[in-house]
Amino acid sequence: MASRVKKITSISVRRFYERHHEALKLRLVGDSETGLERTIREPAPNRPGLALAGFFTYFANKRIQVVGNSEVSYLRKLDPDVRSKRFRQLCEKRIPCIVTSRDHVLPDDLLAIAAEYELTIFQTPMVTMKFLNMASILLEQEFSESTTMHGCMVDYRGVGILIIGSSGSGKSETSIGLLERGGALVADDMVRFQRHGDELIASCPDLARGYIEMRGIGIINAANLFGLSAIRPEKRLDLVVTLKGESDLNKVDRVGLHREGHMILGQSIPHVEIPVAAGRDTARLVAVAALDLQLRRLGYDMADEFNQRLLAKMQGSDSAV
Repeated sequence: MASRVKKITSISVRRFYERHHEALKLRLVGDSETGLERTIREPAPNRPGLALAGFFTYFANKRIQVVGNSEVSYLRKLDPDVRSKRFRQLCEKRIPCIVTSRDHVLPDDLLAIAAEYELTIFQTPMVTMKFLNMASILLEQEFSESTTMHGCMVDYRGVGILIIGSSGSGKSETSIGLLERGGALVADDMVRFQRHGDELIASCPDLARGYIEMRGIGIINAANLFGLSAIRPEKRLDLVVTLKGESDLNKVDRVGLHREGHMILGQSIPHVEIPVAAGRDTARLVAVAALDLQLRRLGYDMADEFNQRLLAKMQGSDSAV
C-alpha cells in the first residue's frame, strides 16, 4: 500500500549546493555560508536582467538568479552608484542565491553588498543556457512528488517491474528468479517513487541498495551473487504485478483483453495479476508479462489478435449457416 504522498514546496540553498554542485560545477564565492540556509521556493532559475534595469514588477524572487554575459556586461556599463543601488534593490528581495555563469566575477562593490545582505554567490564555468537547462531539470526533480510502496522493483530486459502482494506471497523469490534470468534489482521491501513529468522513477535508500531479504535465508547481496549488473540505482516504472493467493485463482483475468491500470501519484501504470501456487514458476510468468508489455507497446496485442481470429471464425460459421 502506498504511503502518504510527499510534496516539496521548498528546498534550502545548502541542499541544492551539496546535492548538485558537482553536476553544475558550482563553486562558493567567499567563505560565508550564512546564506546557504535561505530557501528556493520555485523549481526554475531566473535571469534578473529586467530587475537590474530597475523593473521589479513580477520579479521572480523565489528562484535562483543566474547572471550571464548580458547581465555582467550591463552592470559594467552602469554608473557605479546606479549599479550599487540596483544590486542593493535586488538583494532586498530576499532572493535565494546568485549564480554567475562562464566564471564571471562580480565587481567588488557588488560582492560587498551581497556580503552585507548575507547573500550566497556561486560561480560556474558552464555556459549560461546549459546551466539553466540542467538546473531546471534538477530543480524539477527536487520539487517533484514522491511516495513509497511496499514491494520489489526489478528491471527485466528494460522493463521496470514493481512486484506487490501480501506478506509471504513470494515477491522476493520472484525477484530472485528474474535476477537469475538477467534482471537487475532496484529496490526490495520499500520502493520510493518520484514523479518526473509523465514518468515514475523508482529508487531505494543508498543503505539498502543491492540487498534483498529471503525468508529462511536472510539478507543477501545481489551483486555478490549475480554480479554488479544485477543492481540498478533507479528505473522507470513500466509494469505493476500483483501476486495473488491460490484462493483467488478464479478471480484473475484469463484473457487479458481489458486490463485496468494501477494508480500511483496520479499515473495509471499497466497492471497484471498473477496467481501464486505450489509448483508455479512465478518469475517466468512475470517475465512473460514483461515481454507481452513490450509487444503491446510495439502495437502487437496477442490477446486482441486471438479475439479477432475468434470473431472471424464465428462470423464464418454464421455465414455458412
